[in-house]
Amino acid sequence: MTLLLFLLLAFAGQSLASEIFSTPAADPQISIREAFADERTCASCHANQAAAFSKSHHAKAMALADDETVRGNFDDTRFEHDGVVTTFTRREGRFFVNTEGADGGQAEFEVKYTFAYEPLQQYLVDIGGGRLQALDIAWDTARRQWFWLGNGTPAKPGSTYHWTGPFYRWNRTCIDCHSTDPQAKFQTQTNEYKSTYVATSIGCQSCHGPGAKHVASARSGDVSSSMPDKGSPKVDAGICFACHARRTRLLDGYQPGKPFLDYFSPALLRQELYFPDGQILDEVFEYGSFQQSKMASAGVTCLDCHRPHDAGLKAEGNALCTQCHTETKPERFVDQDPSGLFDTPAHTRHQAGSTGAQCANCHMPERTYMKVDPRRDHSFVIPRPDLTATLGTPNACTTCHVDRTNDWAAETMDGWYGTQWRKRPSIAHAFAGAANGDQAAVEALRALVSDQDQPGIVRGSAIAAMSGSGGADITADVRTAATDADPLVRLGAAEAAGNISPERRLEAIGKLLGDETRAVRVAAAKALAGTPPHLFGNQQGNFEAAVADLRAYVETNADVAEVQSNYGFFLFALQRTAEAEAAFRRAIALDPTLEAMRINLAEFYRATGRNDKSEQTYAEAIGMAPERADLRFGHALSLVRKQALTEAIKELEEAVRLDPQNSRYKTTFAVALDSADRTEEALGRLDGWAAGGDVEIIDLALQYSLKLRRLPEALKHAEDLARLRPQDQQISDLIGQLKQAINGK
Repeated sequence: MTLLLFLLLAFAGQSLASEIFSTPAADPQISIREAFADERTCASCHANQAAAFSKSHHAKAMALADDETVRGNFDDTRFEHDGVVTTFTRREGRFFVNTEGADGGQAEFEVKYTFAYEPLQQYLVDIGGGRLQALDIAWDTARRQWFWLGNGTPAKPGSTYHWTGPFYRWNRTCIDCHSTDPQAKFQTQTNEYKSTYVATSIGCQSCHGPGAKHVASARSGDVSSSMPDKGSPKVDAGICFACHARRTRLLDGYQPGKPFLDYFSPALLRQELYFPDGQILDEVFEYGSFQQSKMASAGVTCLDCHRPHDAGLKAEGNALCTQCHTETKPERFVDQDPSGLFDTPAHTRHQAGSTGAQCANCHMPERTYMKVDPRRDHSFVIPRPDLTATLGTPNACTTCHVDRTNDWAAETMDGWYGTQWRKRPSIAHAFAGAANGDQAAVEALRALVSDQDQPGIVRGSAIAAMSGSGGADITADVRTAATDADPLVRLGAAEAAGNISPERRLEAIGKLLGDETRAVRVAAAKALAGTPPHLFGNQQGNFEAAVADLRAYVETNADVAEVQSNYGFFLFALQRTAEAEAAFRRAIALDPTLEAMRINLAEFYRATGRNDKSEQTYAEAIGMAPERADLRFGHALSLVRKQALTEAIKELEEAVRLDPQNSRYKTTFAVALDSADRTEEALGRLDGWAAGGDVEIIDLALQYSLKLRRLPEALKHAEDLARLRPQDQQISDLIGQLKQAINGK
């Protein structure tokens, strides 16, 4: 009887499943792989969960383009930006875009898929070779209008950041997170893709893992075996972070229950990604900010605040926070005490129910990405307008009160709390100081690394920031961090080792080659690439295993030019020059318009003594990007090595014109002029630049003044130099000699 009832429920649920959780069979990229089930099967038993999930943005992350899924206006709509005209049309239930193609001409493309749901929706088109490209014009679902996603000057047709280039390629950039078990299947021999997935959009198995075993258990007739967790791993926060993180993919096949750091290497708190106090700056998603929070340290997870299936919040407004931040300490938090009266004007200092009284508005300020998508910071910061004034970090006070100043906000807080809040410890000064080259910040970072109460991502980021600050020898610090129990600290140590002297890296992080965490092993292998093999001793086996992990990472990202080029440097450090050259060339083949890939190849040729090829490669890069000063400079140096000084001088002059603030370009240009017996011209240039107060330029101007026996000019430059280097006794002596020589005349 029990079995009959179960089977009746299962068959009764099938029609409901097709209504709630449809996965169109017409999608040619769907491939139900071994261990996976058809996503429609899930709803036959889990109707309530499927119904909730169908309302989520996750369920609508990607879909075949049809009348139900397309939200943009394709009724012969015209959109123009920066001279690029795009029209959107529909014909017989299909959707088309006429816009600038890779060759610069107008062309029509059919929209194959929608991408995302709101607050914006993008569209994917097939440009051949299995490449699905995301248009850089998206639909604003709130304002109901088209808008361009880019900033500044539009990229050249066919280049990296043009919508037809690698940056907007779904198979490379987006595939991980909008479908169920997607596989890029990049074909290295043809540079094409044969991408597939289990379901077009995010589905049950994206979070619960392969479901075939679970379905088989349910169909076996044993009711006890059909429990939700039978044959399915436990869902943990790692499955959320697999997509909601700024990370590098190390290996395909991540599933719930597997270690996050074995499949991904998360970005640490670098200055181009995060503000000095850890708040989100670039598009870093939630992992990096949440890992900094006291909540993460206390064991709070995504599912404490978000419902698992529709991904909505578990409660509205401040009720979400007062689940834990109650007057009485919750039993769950044995070691922490989040209790207190917070949802009151006495704490919020704003009228109850007002915008300013909402916990999230003060402690989870928003930052907008993709022009229309506001996302909340998950580090749960306390507003610090004083740091905004000195370090430029955001604060919720003046983000809301846009007509007020940071000083006003700080003084208002003084009136509420006294001035002690200004002394609250912050990571901001340490990270900001290191970014500005302040050596005093090294001690502050050192204190963060050793502070066990700090989150692992902060401590790991601190050791990495120490290594980049220059000056102090931090080998001992890196060695200590490499023994830390937290893998994020060890990851920071491995990354930091790349900035200490090569001969000391092995003693500092050698043990990390055998680390239990793949992300750490890969970072350690990168740092130790140039270590002579005979020094590894009994670590040789671990190094080879770590290199295998690194190679798997490179193969996983076989379509990413930057990864292949970096691998070329790794191979070159191992003295595997033929393989290194192949990797550099592979990077160029993947993205022919990315100038940095050609620079890397040119510098590889320089390092291996092939000056002709180095010069030729620079020339090719300039042909694509003639306005790049660094290309002009690199090309000039390659011409110098070929003893083509006249051509080199022309390129150096171009480099200075394109980047007039770069003192290295200026001094090199002057030296080249002097080498060509054009010292007077060199001095004339230097005289004009010396007003900027650059020590190297003034020093060189002094040398050439002396060479040309222009003593009054030499005296002027020497006196300027003395003001900049008052402790330099040689300059003082020279000034005396010059004065004596001039007066003697």
